[in-house]
Amino acid sequence: MINWTILLAVEEVAEKGGLFDINATLPLMAIQFLILAFVLDKIFYKPLGKAIDSRADYIRDNQIKAQEGLAKTKKLAEQYEQDLAETRKKSQAIITEAQATAQKIVAEKVAKAQQEAQAKREQAAQEIEEQKQAALQQLEEQVDSLSRQILEKLLGPELVR
Repeated sequence: MINWTILLAVEEVAEKGGLFDINATLPLMAIQFLILAFVLDKIFYKPLGKAIDSRADYIRDNQIKAQEGLAKTKKLAEQYEQDLAETRKKSQAIITEAQATAQKIVAEKVAKAQQEAQAKREQAAQEIEEQKQAALQQLEEQVDSLSRQILEKLLGPELVR
C-alpha cells in the first residue's frame, strides 16, 4: 500500500511541472544561492583568505628574517675567520719575536760565559806565571846558594863574598 501512495504522489508531481518549470521557484533559488554565496564569502572565504594571507605574510617575514640572519651569520663567520687569521699572524709574530729574544739572550749569556771563562783562563795563566816566577826566583836563590856553597868548598869561604 505504501508503494502505491508513493507512485501516486510522484505521478501528481510529474503532471504539474517538468524539469524546467519557470515559476517563482527559479528566482527564489537564485536569490537563495546569491545569499548563500554572500554569507559563505563573509563567514568562510574572507576569514579563510585573511588567515591564508596572514600565514603567507608570516612565512615570508620569517624567510626574510632567516635570510638576513644567514647573511649576518656569514658576515660574522667571515669576520671571525679574518680575526682568527689576524690573531694567528700576530701570535706567529710574537712567537718569532720571542724566539729571537731568546736567541739573543742565549747568545749574550754564551758570550758572557765565554768572557768569564777567558777571564778565568787569563787569571789562571797569570797565577801560573806568578807561581812560575816565584818558583824561578826560589830556584835562582837555591842555585845562588848552592853555587856559593860549591864555590866556598872549592875556593874557600874567604874568597867568596
